[in-house]
Amino acid sequence: MTFKAEYIWIDGTEPTAKLRSKTKIIAGSPAGLDALPIWGFDGSSTNQAEGHASDCVLKPVFTCPDPIRGGDDILVLCEVLNIDLTPHATNTRAALAEVEERFAAQEPIFGIEQEYTFFKDGYPLGFPKGGFPAPQGGYYCGVGADEIFGRDVVEAHLDNCLTAGLAISGINAEVMPGQWEFQVGPVSPLEVSDHLWVARWLLYRTAEDFDIAATLDPKPVKGDWNGAGAHTNFSTKAMREGYDAIITACESLGEGSKPLDHVKNYGAGIDDRLTGLHETAPWNEYSYGVSNRGASVRIPWQVEKDGKGYIEDRRPNANVDPYVVTRLIVDTCCSALEKAGQA
Repeated sequence: MTFKAEYIWIDGTEPTAKLRSKTKIIAGSPAGLDALPIWGFDGSSTNQAEGHASDCVLKPVFTCPDPIRGGDDILVLCEVLNIDLTPHATNTRAALAEVEERFAAQEPIFGIEQEYTFFKDGYPLGFPKGGFPAPQGGYYCGVGADEIFGRDVVEAHLDNCLTAGLAISGINAEVMPGQWEFQVGPVSPLEVSDHLWVARWLLYRTAEDFDIAATLDPKPVKGDWNGAGAHTNFSTKAMREGYDAIITACESLGEGSKPLDHVKNYGAGIDDRLTGLHETAPWNEYSYGVSNRGASVRIPWQVEKDGKGYIEDRRPNANVDPYVVTRLIVDTCCSALEKAGQA
């Protein structure tokens, strides 16, 4: 008896990494993460090694049922290691694991809103060839064939994520034709990041069957259209219990060099999206406010009303590395909360 294990990893493409995967046939039946062998690949073909020393190692770190193949087959998310089994330079997960462990007592959790855009034959799905559709407005959370494009792919992707057991918590159509969003969380930093990467892989793989491409480009269409983000919702135990910790977290993200330290790691092309228009704050200015989608960080109105809850960092691009964005937010906010005696 054998089963198929699809080994998935994040490559070294710059400025935005890509997902790669290949299939391993394993004897027996799935017996958990620890029973999965390490594997290897040609790093010179993924921007992760030179040809004269091209071997890289795949270390399984997360597994779930494979909803595409079904049966006993599984998906296996891997970290990339060097041949001495140290983290590869492109392995951003290892650094997040260290930060999550350091601040585990604060119980940080995240929910990430992943926006993306479908393309068909070089055009955004729903755009007339050589022209533009009606301005944005009616497409957001819309219904009807004149405003919604790609719902069959979206529903198939949602079902695949649920079958895989991912922490997907919702979907909705976005403000531009062919643009959609799914949400993952609220769960721990590593869990939200692992699940988001696998959900992205499933998005691309599901769309393949419909001959449609999905992109995380933060500004897939220039002009008077919203970009695509990965709004990142965050809280700690103290933030879920009191409003002072909410303000401390918001203030910490704006201290000193922190705004630019974060923004430069929030996805390539961020200055094209964070213009101060289309529900964004300028990339080089930091602000926060209640119910303000034009701020860098939004405090939801019900959080102010309840005096506790979470904050939403609206700056990350759709193409952000979730391992990086969660690490930065945990490190910045949890350090400040600890210093303020609010941990």
